Amino acid sequence: MEPISFKKMHGSGNDFIMIDNRDGRIEASKAHDLAVCLCRRRFGVGADGLILIEDSSRADFKWRFYNADGSEAEMCGNGGRCAARFAVSLGIALSELSFETIAGIMHASVNGSTVKLQLPQAEGLCLDMPLKIENKQISLDCLNTGVPHAVCFVPDLKSVPILEWGRSIRYDPCFLPSGTNVDFVQVLDRHDILIRTYERGVEAETMACGTGAVATAILSACRGLTESPVRVKTLGGEILTVYFELEKREARAIFLEGKALFVYSGQIEDDLINT
Repeated sequence: MEPISFKKMHGSGNDFIMIDNRDGRIEASKAHDLAVCLCRRRFGVGADGLILIEDSSRADFKWRFYNADGSEAEMCGNGGRCAARFAVSLGIALSELSFETIAGIMHASVNGSTVKLQLPQAEGLCLDMPLKIENKQISLDCLNTGVPHAVCFVPDLKSVPILEWGRSIRYDPCFLPSGTNVDFVQVLDRHDILIRTYERGVEAETMACGTGAVATAILSACRGLTESPVRVKTLGGEILTVYFELEKREARAIFLEGKALFVYSGQIEDDLINT
């Protein structure tokens, strides 16, 4: 196979391998294994996910998003922002664009390195779900913002064992069969929160999670702790801003805004592809 050109991008520390696949060179049947190979840190390019940009008859383009473990995800907020800027850089779309995902048609605005992405209407709101982990009783809030999230509000993020609790909640039987992303949140004031996320598919804590930022912002507002816009500070130290309208705990007009940055360009050689 000829070398595959790619760009490395990140949104708030969530990093992605971006490939223009409009020629269909990477077949869907092979994308799973390719994602596992390429996303493996130290042995591959290394990333939280692989994003393939393809033609669409319904929008400016279509994406296929694969987590580092090869699973295909419905949506990814930070990945969506990177995909939008990547498509504009290729001339596939103008600054106001739409793209097709498993979760539906997404809309975005690209202004330089800043991308504002509209997300689908949040679903499956559930507050105060009791769960026992590590012999400790906790309370979770749940919301699907394109992908499922379980959110735990805590007084101090530094005291939470993110990996242990995140893994236990992610694989808890009540979230079977698909599992859930897990977010831990500390509210600072009416417009600022801190977040740390254990991501399904990556199976580790990530520097940021766009859909998680949206879920935590909306849920904190549902609890009367914040109001739009909510600035979400991620583990990587960057700020994601979430805008929404909330009425009777139902969020509408949901937007996620932040930087989507190019890191480097490269080629994936035959040795790695055939490993």
